[in-house]
Amino acid sequence: MLAKDLISDVIPSLKTSDSGQKALYWMDIFRISHLPIVNNEDFLGLISDKDIYDLNMSEEPIGNHTLSLFSPYVTDSQHVYEVMELASRMMLTVVPVLDKDNRYLGLITLTDLLHYSADMAAIKQPGGILVLEINSNDYSLTQIAQIVESNDAKILSMYITSHSLTTKMELTLKINRQDLTSIIQTFNRYNYIIRASFMHDDDMDSLYENRYDLFMKYLNI
Repeated sequence: MLAKDLISDVIPSLKTSDSGQKALYWMDIFRISHLPIVNNEDFLGLISDKDIYDLNMSEEPIGNHTLSLFSPYVTDSQHVYEVMELASRMMLTVVPVLDKDNRYLGLITLTDLLHYSADMAAIKQPGGILVLEINSNDYSLTQIAQIVESNDAKILSMYITSHSLTTKMELTLKINRQDLTSIIQTFNRYNYIIRASFMHDDDMDSLYENRYDLFMKYLNI
């Protein structure tokens, strides 16, 4: 998905003739902390609620004040991942979108990005979650997918969390089954480290009972 596909058609932009009070009203209505200032189609920059409070004269037009605006934006053809990276890095509640000629097209809200992330990660779909710890040199998506699919299941989504001070990484899998018992057992046979699993309590009880039974059989050998 591209940035142009997530542009909001609800939230307006500000003009330099608008007052800080008007800007704060819109920010409160839409639950955001930033708004773009646009004259015609020229994007002048983002203003935050903190900027307006610092002016201490919210009744006056924004253009009456000397503003040190910052101008983060994405182009309409950039991937949504790049939008997420910019919003995260600069702690934005909105991300302005410009076309190839630097004309303002609209903005993407943090809320829309969260909704997209939820759909992308299959959060709304039923299933279980499995977290594996893997050495980066041993990572094989092919093998991991084969293990899951050999248990008549499918990976709905996945993401990797890396740690800068180690070669270890965590792989979080969303799987289309609530009962992950057999999948966990297969990963254990392949010597994968299971950091966490999330499924129904009944399924967890079954898993622990199976492990207890295996342990008792081992003691009886």
